[in-house]
Amino acid sequence: MNEALATEIICVLRYRRHHFMAAGINAEAIAAEFLVHANEEQQHADQIAGRIVQLQGEPNFSPEGLASRSHAEYVEGDNLLDMIKEDLVAERIAIDSYREMLEYIGEKDTTTKRMLEGILAMEEEHADDLVGMLEELKT
Repeated sequence: MNEALATEIICVLRYRRHHFMAAGINAEAIAAEFLVHANEEQQHADQIAGRIVQLQGEPNFSPEGLASRSHAEYVEGDNLLDMIKEDLVAERIAIDSYREMLEYIGEKDTTTKRMLEGILAMEEEHADDLVGMLEELKT
């Protein structure tokens, strides 16, 4: 769970950077979407941290080793297209990670399962949004 927490924190940081660094003709709407995604990723991090505590664990918010605990990388991107592509790669990694976690948990912990299913659905929505952004930029 702490790896999932680290992944969400890295995603928050990457999306926030992309929000502020987005530039170009289509940047305003895409930057706004980056901020929405950053806020939703923060909600995921909060949910995961809360569940870790409920399970008698300790959420690891330490910046030391954060990137190595994360499944996704923090890639800044040189331009708007690169930012979207990097975010899409990270979302797909997160989707795969959550699917693996759900498979591992099975029916052993239905509370965690429901939480992860909700996060997975949002990650899939983020990926769809990013694909749409890429298609808009190509036209």
